[in-house]
Amino acid sequence: MGGVSLQQVVPQIGALPSGPRDAISDVAGVTVGHMTRASGPVQTGVTVVRPHGGNPFTDKVPAAAAVINGFGKSIGLIQVEELGVLDTPIALTNTFSVGTLATAQIRHCIAQEPDTGRGLPTVNPLVFECNDGFLNDIQRLAVTESDYLIAHDAAGIDVAQGAVGAGRGMSSFQLKGGIGTASRLATVRSAVDKEDGTRLGSADELASTTTYTVGALVLANFGKLENLTVAGLHIGPTIAAQLKAHEAGPEKGSIIMLLATDAPLDSRQLRRLALRAGAGLARTGSVYGHGSGDIALAFSTAYTIPHLPARPMPAIALLHESQLDVLFQAAADSTEQAILNALWSAENVQGRDGHARTALTDLIPDWAAFARQFRMQTP
Repeated sequence: MGGVSLQQVVPQIGALPSGPRDAISDVAGVTVGHMTRASGPVQTGVTVVRPHGGNPFTDKVPAAAAVINGFGKSIGLIQVEELGVLDTPIALTNTFSVGTLATAQIRHCIAQEPDTGRGLPTVNPLVFECNDGFLNDIQRLAVTESDYLIAHDAAGIDVAQGAVGAGRGMSSFQLKGGIGTASRLATVRSAVDKEDGTRLGSADELASTTTYTVGALVLANFGKLENLTVAGLHIGPTIAAQLKAHEAGPEKGSIIMLLATDAPLDSRQLRRLALRAGAGLARTGSVYGHGSGDIALAFSTAYTIPHLPARPMPAIALLHESQLDVLFQAAADSTEQAILNALWSAENVQGRDGHARTALTDLIPDWAAFARQFRMQTP
C-alpha cells in the first residue's frame, strides 16, 4: 500500500466504528504473526493467530466453528465442536501443509508441557487451509515446522495484510487475495436496577452500556470475478471487462474467517456469532460454491478455562441472547471489511508456470472516483 492508510482508500462497511487498528488485534491479547515464502514457484506461507500471550493448552479460551461449506481439509474442528475450547493458537496455511503445521503445534505444546500425551491429555492442534496451488507449486511441500514457530514468535498487534503469510499465494475473485483483517465496536445496553429495587428496561436512557470489540481475520481465496460486489456495488462484470483475461469455470477457492471478541460468550453463543461471518462473506458476492471451503471460527478472550480440574472453573456472567444482535452486526461488517482489506492490501504476484494474479488496486487506483462513475453509468 506504499504507506497509505487503508481507511483512506478502502470503502468502509457499515455504521459501527472500528477499533484503533481496524484489526483483529483490537481485541486485547490477540496477536498475529506471519512467515512468508516468496521465491519463484514457491508462493506460500504460514499465519498464526494467538488468542492470548500465554499457553492456550493450560489456559483455554471458549470457541466454536461454523462450517458454511465443508470443502476443506482442516484439523481439529471435531474436538472444538465437542469441547468448545481452543488448545493451541490457530494456524493458517496451504492445503498440503496442514499435517506439517499440526505436527509443529504438537511439538510446540510438548516443549511447553513435557507431560502432554503422557500424564496429561493429548493436545488438539487446530489448522485451517486454503488451496494456493494456482500461484504456488503446492507439490513442493515448502512449508516446514520451523515456519510455524517463526510465525508464532513473530505475533504482534500490528497485522500485515495482503500477500503475506498464508495469504501469499491466495487468489480471491480471480484477483490477488490473501490476509485481511478488520474490527468493529459493539455497544450493548443492559437493564439495571434503580435504588428502589425496580428494574430499568434496556430502552431506558439510564440503562448501562458496555462496548465490546469484534475482530475478524480472513484468509481470502474464493470467488468468481463476475460476482464481485464491493460496498453493495456489483462491480465484477466491469472489472472482468477491464481485466479481459481471466479463467472461466466453477469456483474452486476457499475462505477461512476467524472472529475474536472480548464479549463474555459461551461456545454455543460463539457458534451463533461465527455463523454471522457468512453474512459478510455473502455481501461480497460469494455463493459458497461447490468447490469452496467456507469455514468460520469465533473465540472469546473474556475468560479462560483451566486445563486441569485442580483450578476452579470461572464464574462468568454471560451476555443475554437478546443483547447479541449488535455483535452479530459487528461480525458481519468486520468480515466483509476484512475481505475488502485483503483485496486492497494485495500486490501483483507471479508464481509457478507463469501464473499471475493482479491486485485490485492496479485496476481501481481511486475507489471514490471509480464508485462515482460506476453509479452514474449503472441504471
